[in-house]
Amino acid sequence: MINSEARKVLISGASIAGPTLAYWLAHYGFNVTVVERAPALRLGGQNIDVNGPAQLIAQKMGIEADIRAANTGELGLQLIGQDNQVVAAFPKDGAMSGTQELEIIRGDLVSILYERTKQNVTYWFGDSITALEQRPDQVNVTFSSGKTDTFQFVIAADGIRSRTRRLVFGEEPVFKYLGLYTAYLTIPRQKTDNDWWRWYTAVDRRIVMLRPDKQGTMRASVAFMAAEQAYDNLSAAEQKQMLKDKLAGAGWETERIVGALDDTADVYFDKVGQIKAPRWFDGRVAMIGDAAYCPTPLTGKGTTLAMVGAYLLAGELASHQDYQAAFVAYEKRMRPYVEAVQKLPPGVPWLVYPRTQLGVSLLNTVAGIVASKPVQEVFGLFTSTKSEKESQEDEIVLPDYQ
Repeated sequence: MINSEARKVLISGASIAGPTLAYWLAHYGFNVTVVERAPALRLGGQNIDVNGPAQLIAQKMGIEADIRAANTGELGLQLIGQDNQVVAAFPKDGAMSGTQELEIIRGDLVSILYERTKQNVTYWFGDSITALEQRPDQVNVTFSSGKTDTFQFVIAADGIRSRTRRLVFGEEPVFKYLGLYTAYLTIPRQKTDNDWWRWYTAVDRRIVMLRPDKQGTMRASVAFMAAEQAYDNLSAAEQKQMLKDKLAGAGWETERIVGALDDTADVYFDKVGQIKAPRWFDGRVAMIGDAAYCPTPLTGKGTTLAMVGAYLLAGELASHQDYQAAFVAYEKRMRPYVEAVQKLPPGVPWLVYPRTQLGVSLLNTVAGIVASKPVQEVFGLFTSTKSEKESQEDEIVLPDYQ
């Protein structure tokens, strides 16, 4: 185990990967500081899943009950047709539902993790790393506030656009664009809303979704296919206008979303892609979560990778005398799992973004057939009879670190 004099760790990013890592490092006796560029916790965001091995980690952390209490209450997935009719429904307890057992709003999980760690971890908000100088026995860190400090290790957990990653790895990690742009925002709930995840496919390669939360609002998302550089460097106002133009004539609830754009600052807009990094550590600096291996929301595994990577990295640092050996062991355990998660089915995402009305109708017809009771019953015959815990552990082995 790394000796007690070499336990001062700085983590950049207070979303999910960072606080999860902070919890486990503090649990093993490290002195942990988390620096977050935002002035406070960023509690916005959309639905995320705490599934597979992440659920086991949540159990180990004692936060599973908190996650269940914050469950969105989502009933399952409904595909909506051009006349606002339900063309296919996949209930939560069905064999092919996209809604998971532990469905939670991203910001709610961030809050749970913060509350679980704030007594044993130091949080610095409104600051960020601007320079890193690696020495044989420490890393000298300069912050945007002007202060400086030294740490034995620095971990980048600050997301897909990680600034900390760039300071150390430069352009070595590659952003693999998947042909999509997406926008998320929170909108007022209406009487006509329900607790289903509603998915509407429009012509011209556009998808609009509405999902429930526990705050009495709805989480809206818009996704569309476009060239990679099509909407780079837009201001917030330009992004909103572009989204209004993109949604024009799309039908269903799009006019409602257009109206909400003017009344909210809670709009996240970005490209959809994966981070491919040939290595996850350099000297005393390492990275986890989206900064190292973002799988995209298309996989439904971003939170899982964040929590698993945090658990493994902390455990390996606690188990090794040599930090380089710890980093190597972390990557050896984690990389095969990441590569498996990042593999997308053939035709994704293009197959579900039809250009024409005929294509939309065909997609909805196929979805209706798949959702039918006979097909669901047949599909159920081929689903695993293993227990949930056994299925989770099959995905990746989580050692019980001491």
